Amino acid sequence: MQRRSKILIGFTAVAVAGALTVLGVTAATAAAAGAITGVGGKCVDVAAASSANGAAIQLYDCNGTSAQQWTLSGAALVNAGSGKCLDVAAAGTANGAQIQLYDCNGSGAQQWTLSGSALVNTGSGKCLDATGQSSANGTRLQIWSCTGSANQQWTLAGGGTTPTTPPASGLDPTVAPGGNFDLSIWQLQLPTGSPGAPTTIPASQLKGANGYTNPAYFFTDKNDGSMTFWAPEKGVTTPNSNYARSELREMNANGSAADWKLAGSHSLSATLRIPSVTKNVCVGQIHLGTGGSSTKPLLELYYRPNGDIILGTENSPDGGQTLHTVGNVPLGTKWSYVIAVAGGNTIRLTVNGSTTSYAIPSSFNQYGMYFKAGSYNQSSSESTTNGAKVKFYSLVVRHG
Repeated sequence: MQRRSKILIGFTAVAVAGALTVLGVTAATAAAAGAITGVGGKCVDVAAASSANGAAIQLYDCNGTSAQQWTLSGAALVNAGSGKCLDVAAAGTANGAQIQLYDCNGSGAQQWTLSGSALVNTGSGKCLDATGQSSANGTRLQIWSCTGSANQQWTLAGGGTTPTTPPASGLDPTVAPGGNFDLSIWQLQLPTGSPGAPTTIPASQLKGANGYTNPAYFFTDKNDGSMTFWAPEKGVTTPNSNYARSELREMNANGSAADWKLAGSHSLSATLRIPSVTKNVCVGQIHLGTGGSSTKPLLELYYRPNGDIILGTENSPDGGQTLHTVGNVPLGTKWSYVIAVAGGNTIRLTVNGSTTSYAIPSSFNQYGMYFKAGSYNQSSSESTTNGAKVKFYSLVVRHG
C-alpha cells in the first residue's frame, strides 16, 4: 500500500529523559525504557530478539531483555534492543493487520495513544490486540477494533494512564506551531481581515520553528507546547457562514488545494482538548471541494460545554444535517478522534477507541473533498471575549 502521512507528534505518558528528532519534528523528551505488559502478565516482545525489519511482535514471558524494553518517543514506541519502532505492517487499517518491528519513519502506522489501558494506533484508530485473546508465548500482536477486552489492556513501565490534565507533551513550547508540527499541507484561516474575506496564511509561512504565529488566534501554548486555536464569537467570517474560525484547511504538498475523491482510504486523526467553549465548536471536518455548487461539509465533528461530542453528517449536498452523539469528555480533558472514509461509501468515526460507521449518500460521489481542523466556533454575538479555544497535541492526515 502506498501511504502519504503527515505526522504531528505529541504524546508522552511516562517519565522523560533526553531529547531526539524524528523526521525533522522535535520531540523535546523521551521516556525511559521499560516493559509493556498485557494479558496473562506477558510482555510485548520482539520474536527471537531480532533487529530485522518485519520481525514479529508477540507476547512472551517477561525476561528483562532488550527485546522487551520500549521507549515512548513522542507518540512512537521504540525498541531498546534494535532502535526500531512498533509498526502496523503495510500501514494496514483492517482488523487483523499484524504488528511488526520496522525502521522508525514517523508514519501513522507507528503512532500510538494511551486511552485508559488501551494502546490506540493513530493511523487506524484501532487497538493493540493479542490475537485470539490468547496469553500463550508466541501469540502475535495485531490491531483490532477497540472492545475493552483483557487482550487489549496494556501497562507501560512508569504507569501511564489516560491524561485528564495536560501532561508533558513532548512539544517544544518555545517555537511557533510549525516548529512542532508539519504544517506543509495546511493553510490557516483567521477571524480577521475584511468582511467576507478572512485572512489566510499559506503553508509556506506556517512552516518551521520561526513560522507564522498570532498571539490572539493561533499560537504555541507556552506551558504544554500545544498548537492553540482561538475563535471569538465576533470575527470576520466567510461569505457562507455566520461563524468565526481559526482553522486549518488541507492543501497538497505543492501548494494547491486538496480535492481528493471518496474512493480509496482517507483519515484525519487528532489528540486535543477544549479548555473553553460557549455553546458549540467544530474541531474537525470533511468539506466538499470541486464537482458541484454545494458549499456544505460532508461531516462536522462538534464539542459542547457539557462534554458531548457530536457528529453532524450531511444528508445531501443540498443540505440538512443529522446529529449523532458519539461520546462525552469533560471540558478541559484530552481526547482523540479519527475521522476516516473507507471504500468510498462509509464514514468511520473513532472517538477514544470506540468506532461507529455511517453510510455516505451517493449524491456526494461527484465532489472532491478536503479535511479541516481547528476551532470553528458555532456561536456568534458581539462579544470578542467569548468563544472557543482548542488545543491540538497531535494531528495526522493520511491517504492511501
